[in-house]
Amino acid sequence: MNLREARTTNLLLLMLVIPLGFYLLKVLAFIFVPLVMAMFIALLFLPLLRWLSKKKVPKPVSILLVVMILMVVFRLAAAMIQLSSQEIMSADNGFIEKAEMKVSGLIEAIEEFLGVSRLNGESVLAHYFQNNSILGKIGPTLDFISDTVSMVLMTTFFVVLLLADSLNIEKLLNSTLFKVRYASVKNFRKIEKDILTFVKVKFLISALTGLGFSLACLFFDISFPIFWGLFAFSINFVQMIGSIISVLLLSLFAFIEVDPSGTLLLFILSITAVQVVMGAVLEPVFMGKTFSINIIVILVMLMFWGFIWGVPGLILSIPITVFIKIVLDQFPRYKIISELMSGLDTRVKLNWKKEV
Repeated sequence: MNLREARTTNLLLLMLVIPLGFYLLKVLAFIFVPLVMAMFIALLFLPLLRWLSKKKVPKPVSILLVVMILMVVFRLAAAMIQLSSQEIMSADNGFIEKAEMKVSGLIEAIEEFLGVSRLNGESVLAHYFQNNSILGKIGPTLDFISDTVSMVLMTTFFVVLLLADSLNIEKLLNSTLFKVRYASVKNFRKIEKDILTFVKVKFLISALTGLGFSLACLFFDISFPIFWGLFAFSINFVQMIGSIISVLLLSLFAFIEVDPSGTLLLFILSITAVQVVMGAVLEPVFMGKTFSINIIVILVMLMFWGFIWGVPGLILSIPITVFIKIVLDQFPRYKIISELMSGLDTRVKLNWKKEV
């Protein structure tokens, strides 16, 4: 077999292996999603484990400390969810009736604009939501809670394995991507540092966004400020789409609760300003040029990983993309791909290098 035939064979095998790999990622999502989440969480705690190791703290004690930190985080998250649930459950019947009237009026206006007709005397809510009984929602809700709990437990289990070196990320990357030992250690530490920076900045920006939404709700007397702050914080981890969804949903809710006026417009402008300042100003400043990713790449990755893993894929798509970009930055031959992901004009840059 000559060189050309070997290349053709390898190309055909690659075309077969890649779709098969993505199919396995989709089918085995219940394993890969917690594993990938655990890898990013483990990267956050590796610096702490190294510091404890230098202080001669035994490895089991260090891992126990990390598990306790995770338990505290889960407990705080559960407390916030409980507060928001109590906030919603305390709503009076007058608010619910007002919301139904506003929703019905909005749907009727849309029907009139689109030329949609209903049976005479049939209510809007009965026409569009008659099949959405409470009993029909109990099953899917219980399934969602069960899947969430199992994913959290599996993620915690994988985190413990990764931190205990039963699954060593550094050795895995060294044996597959980085062949030279000293260079591999340096590259892994850079990847670890960059991913840690990305997660910390994203968490901070999401927390400030949620706080801004809650304060805006309190200032304009919009109901459920804790819930909307928690919702904005959570969905902000979905790049671009999350910020749009949070603004649209809260604006719709404010329209239902507040009469259309200058106050409503000012509230919508306020939450929009929060998203713009956090997402378009502060986040790029804190992230720096290392994490600049083309908008087209972000949208493609969101659609791809959302199709593969659903909602967890939407959350993990940007961290995975950042990880891929950081890895490509370590190899000069793939630098052009990394620059294309950043949205830079690589062709002009290469021509400038040739002229120099």
